[in-house]
Amino acid sequence: MHLDIAVLEGDGIGPEVVAQSIKCLRSVEETFGHSFTFKKGLIGASAIKQTGSPLPKETLKLCKNTDATLFGSLGLPEFDDDPKAKVWPEQGLLKLRKKLGLFANIRPVKVFPSLIKQSPLSKTQVKHTDLVIFRELSGGIYYGEKSFNQDNNSATDTCTYTEAEISRITHLAFKSARSRKKKVTLVDKANVLETSRLWRRVVQSISESYPDVTLNCLFIDNAAVQMILNPSQFDVILTDNMFGDILSDQGSVIAGSIGLLPSASVGLEHAMFEPIHGSYPDAAGKNIANPVASILSVAMLLQHFKMNEESDAVVAAVLKSFSKKIVTPDILGSSKYGTNYVGDFIANNIMELDGSFKINDENIGLGKSTII
Repeated sequence: MHLDIAVLEGDGIGPEVVAQSIKCLRSVEETFGHSFTFKKGLIGASAIKQTGSPLPKETLKLCKNTDATLFGSLGLPEFDDDPKAKVWPEQGLLKLRKKLGLFANIRPVKVFPSLIKQSPLSKTQVKHTDLVIFRELSGGIYYGEKSFNQDNNSATDTCTYTEAEISRITHLAFKSARSRKKKVTLVDKANVLETSRLWRRVVQSISESYPDVTLNCLFIDNAAVQMILNPSQFDVILTDNMFGDILSDQGSVIAGSIGLLPSASVGLEHAMFEPIHGSYPDAAGKNIANPVASILSVAMLLQHFKMNEESDAVVAAVLKSFSKKIVTPDILGSSKYGTNYVGDFIANNIMELDGSFKINDENIGLGKSTII
């Protein structure tokens, strides 16, 4: 198979972790006989500094005309610390998601047995954690009408959802649950918000078409507590844009590092794959950033294109790096290995796996149901 892949490295540690992902895709090429072409584009702070726009037209065109997008990270403190800025990096990512029609963000949260000590929670709490968050990505408060009245010193962000927006991601979540543990948890704030009341009505109605899947509903505040107290109770979490953003970052705490969690953003025509972590500018250029989340995003990319054996090979190589304790400083307190070394080890082991390391020993939860 041949794939044209748009590469948006972004800011901070983005270029470093994406470089390791490309190494892994090169190994997949060599091992499985595929062909990948990589074409780079600008986004975020680096794009603002070079073009004045967080999403140049050339980048959007590139992503629309390639098979998939591999994304790094974006954001710099100089923009975060300036609330009066008219242009900031995150605008580029929000616009890209909207223009590509990426309505579903899929974020698996898995605690790896060999890294269970990494979690700040007890082994009893986290040992069976294997869930996936379906976050609606193209609607809600992030895309609603915004206003700022300087005279009254007031601001407004409008949260709007339609039944169609809720329906399409709900079907994806229930289809995924059917091949997992057959449980969907809707997270909302239906006791306060009209948009959440719409979510609950639509989801409850659709659930009747999936009688083999159990639907549970939790308010966001309770769900956040339950994710810490007993994360293994969850299978598929379905929620809106803002709540999904918050819960998936909380999921990284359960796993023990935000550098471990990948994600896929999918639509009807396009797909983008990225780690859930930010740009971590303090680590940029120091060869200490964890590339695993980016590399596991590559595994999701391969799975999306039905290259399941190839995806499994990437995951198995990552798990081998864990078992050999070849990890970056954020994992297990190690300071021996850097970003490049870990990336090289994983990429090399995609080619050299001898079958002695079984992926089922530490299933990552990126089952065939994860990507639609």
